Amino acid sequence: MEPKWLIWAREIQSIARAGLTYSKDKYDLDRFNQLEKLAAEIISEYTQIGVRKVEELLAQETGYLTPKVDVRGAIIKDNRILLVKESQDGLWSMPGGWADVNLSVSENIIKEAKEEAGVSIIPKKIIAILDRNRYNKPISMQSIYTIFVLCEFVNGKFERNIETEESRFFEQNHLPDLSITRNTKEQVEMCFKAHLNCHFETLFD
Repeated sequence: MEPKWLIWAREIQSIARAGLTYSKDKYDLDRFNQLEKLAAEIISEYTQIGVRKVEELLAQETGYLTPKVDVRGAIIKDNRILLVKESQDGLWSMPGGWADVNLSVSENIIKEAKEEAGVSIIPKKIIAILDRNRYNKPISMQSIYTIFVLCEFVNGKFERNIETEESRFFEQNHLPDLSITRNTKEQVEMCFKAHLNCHFETLFD
């Protein structure tokens, strides 16, 4: 579960951002700016990140705040799942990343699979839509929904790129060290269940 201080700080920031977006009165705008500074101070107090750095991060969010969307492709072939080794932390995850504007969920996961693993796929089913902070560590300041998509492998092989170092198929009982910010062992197991059970129902929270 998310710590209460983060939930409160995010709620304060959300109220501040909505006010700064829609308010016209200069006094109200000043109050909403103060609220956003308060949210930054709360986050800084509990994370040991400098207030100015937190303010910079919060300032990147403009307009009415909504969750960011992460897409992950569960590409399973011969009862093995395709994982990529992330250049950022050297750990393994299902191909995926932030959803791009102007692309559907299917188009996003097709793009990510090609860019990160060099493979062509066919998206088949939404496995789950999960609130990342309820399942993954470390806790993020942002609210994030992760969409897990069951995909059919078509063809292709790994190509060098700036995001991942290699890709490989793994059996469920022989997984490598996972990038748990992106996907946990339980989430990979969830994807295998969806693959093996044609009656698997989409999970969401």
